[in-house]
Amino acid sequence: MPIVRLLMVLFALASPAFAQDGARDAAAAREAAQAFRVYVDGVTKKGERPDLTRPEVAAMLGRVFDLDAFNALPPAQASDMSWLMEWTDAANATHKLFTLYGLKPGPQPDFAALQRNMTEYGDQYAMAMSFMIRGMAREAVAGQLFWADLAQEQRTRIREEGFAGFRRNAAQLILTTACAAIQGASKPANARLVAAAIRDTREVWASFLLPQDRSRVIEQLADLPKWAPDEIARADLAAFTAALQAAN
Repeated sequence: MPIVRLLMVLFALASPAFAQDGARDAAAAREAAQAFRVYVDGVTKKGERPDLTRPEVAAMLGRVFDLDAFNALPPAQASDMSWLMEWTDAANATHKLFTLYGLKPGPQPDFAALQRNMTEYGDQYAMAMSFMIRGMAREAVAGQLFWADLAQEQRTRIREEGFAGFRRNAAQLILTTACAAIQGASKPANARLVAAAIRDTREVWASFLLPQDRSRVIEQLADLPKWAPDEIARADLAAFTAALQAAN
C-alpha cells in the first residue's frame, strides 16, 4: 500500500465519529493493524527493517494502541466483549510483528534477534504492553458481567473452560510482561509505563485471577526489589502485589 494511501486510511480513522465508541475504535484499530502488516510485509520484501519512528508508521501504532480513546470509554459492559476481543487481538498481532521480526525458525529461540527488537523497539513495546494490560483488564470486567448475565443452562462446560482459560492466561500475561517489559526495559520511562498499567488495574486482577494463580504471581514477584530497574516501577509492582495478597 503506497504511503499516500496509508495516510488517507489513517486520516479517515481519525474522524471524530470514532470518538468514545468502543466498537468503532476497535474497527479503527483493526484497520490500522492491517495497514501496519502491509507495511511490514513490504519492508521484509526489501530486506530492510521496520522503522517505527516514521510518522505514518507511528500513527498506525498510535491508532492500534490508542489509550486516549480507550480511557475515554464509559464503564465496561457485558456487551463490550465482541469488540474488546477484536481490539486486543489486533493489538496482540501488531506487537508480535515487530517484537518477533526477523527471528530465525528453529528448535532454539533466536535470542539475538529478539534482544535486538526489544532494544530497538522498546518504546513501542512498552506502549503495546501498557495497552494490552488495560485492554485485558476491561475484558476481565466485561467477561465477568457477561458470565453473570448468562442463564444457568447457558453456562456450558465449553464456556466454563474458556472463561477459566482466560483467567489463567491473564496471570501469564502479567508475569511475562513484568519480566520482559519491566525488568528488560532499557529506559526507566518504559518500565514505569508498564508498571503503572499493572498498578492501575490491580483491583481487577486481585478479584479475577484464580486463587492458585494469585499465589503464583505473588511468589514470582516476591523478589521484585532485586530486579525491577526503577524505584517508581518497584513501588507500582509492590502495590499490585499487596492487592493480590489482600485478596488471598
